[in-house]
Amino acid sequence: MAPPALFTPFRVHKLDLANRIVIAPMCQYSAEDGRMTDWHLIHLGQLALSGAALLTIEATAVVPEGRITYADVGLWNDETEAAMGRTLEGVRRWSDMPIAIQLAHAGRKASSEVPWKGGAQIPASDVHGWQTVAPSAVPFADGQAAPLALDRAGLDRVRDAFAAAAVRAARLGIDAVQIHGAHGYLLHEFLSPLSNRREDEYGGSLENRMRFPLEVFEAVRAAFPADKPVTMRVSGTDWVEGGWDIEQTLALAERLQALGCDALHVSSGGLHPAQQIPIGPGYQVPLARAVKSVVRMPVVAVGMISSFEHADSIIATGDADLVALARAILYDPRWPWHAAAELGAKVRAPSQYLRSEPRRFKGLFEGA
Repeated sequence: MAPPALFTPFRVHKLDLANRIVIAPMCQYSAEDGRMTDWHLIHLGQLALSGAALLTIEATAVVPEGRITYADVGLWNDETEAAMGRTLEGVRRWSDMPIAIQLAHAGRKASSEVPWKGGAQIPASDVHGWQTVAPSAVPFADGQAAPLALDRAGLDRVRDAFAAAAVRAARLGIDAVQIHGAHGYLLHEFLSPLSNRREDEYGGSLENRMRFPLEVFEAVRAAFPADKPVTMRVSGTDWVEGGWDIEQTLALAERLQALGCDALHVSSGGLHPAQQIPIGPGYQVPLARAVKSVVRMPVVAVGMISSFEHADSIIATGDADLVALARAILYDPRWPWHAAAELGAKVRAPSQYLRSEPRRFKGLFEGA
């Protein structure tokens, strides 16, 4: 019998994936001055044994002021690179799962407290805070300090920082880069007319609002090895009237494809407090489906995909090429094992765990 769609192999550019399950980047807020800690070795290490096809390192700031919180991971100097290298060395010793990294800048949503302490924005005067930057001096929410609008020199610094981080990622042997253009962070802020009020060549028309994110993509693509994928994560809509929407996303997708983007990961929201999101299982899948209808590059669906059958159907029906798991795989780090068992597929497991194969799922583990 043919394997279920979710467990068929796939290729993104020249990167071979064992199945269609990818682990989405998930912030852990556990770094020290941008440096990964033992928590990241534990966290990434367990996910690297999950049987998924690709592990994505959390949103990694390309400059210190691009962090969401003071406890975010960064990749902007030798110290942050060395710390990430130590973590990757530990993970790779026991897993050959491909590893991607999400490069990010939080823009006006930076300088925030960690979520379990409320997540509120921290004033620039606080020891854990700093002045935020954005396309325009428009705060994310009422009562917050206004960000500084990036000038030409500032735009160049951010663009070059993304490229420099991509060089460091390549030096670390990372298999793919994802550029974060979603969830209300800096590149998304340029895209949306709700946050971009500029009157220069980076604001106003759709073409102008896309200009800086596309410049960042081109810089990263040029800096990262040509045989390795560079992808982007976007918010398909702001879920706010007059904001970024799926029609504009389709235009961006076509431009990215023309520039050599290797895949598009379609999420949504995060830009404005007034967002009205129709949350439910697979609520973002229609956005991925719309993008897939206009591009040839692979499309990744994400968002409340927790049912094994649902994930399989997304691939089988062609709504997306890959499904990304976030909270679901934090809750159940063996989600791919359980999906394979229920769907009648095989999955890779570490040699040390082969004897855990349940009798009723004999043959579940490859090589067992």
